[in-house]
Amino acid sequence: MKEDPDVVNLYIPLMKDLNMSYSEIQSLSRHELNGLLLALDTYTTMHAFDGYTSESIGDLARNDASIHGRYAKTQEVKARMEERMGIQESKKKPMVGFKTALGIK
Repeated sequence: MKEDPDVVNLYIPLMKDLNMSYSEIQSLSRHELNGLLLALDTYTTMHAFDGYTSESIGDLARNDASIHGRYAKTQEVKARMEERMGIQESKKKPMVGFKTALGIK
């Protein structure tokens, strides 16, 4: 059982990070469990660099270049969640029609 993918990818994270018991996990549907794991992954991504400043991220990235990409993903997820919660306004430009973009009336 210790090499079962469900144990490694499902039960252990839910039990460890969400303090769920084995019986609680067994009582939920697969759909609910996947939702919990997705939410846990999003939460972990959003808060991966809490406590760091942009300058300290730059210092860390000197030793590991992949940190910039992970930090950018964290900032992207945070911005998307803040936009969904109404904390931050969308920075997307309004959609313009093809003819308007080309200057054709």
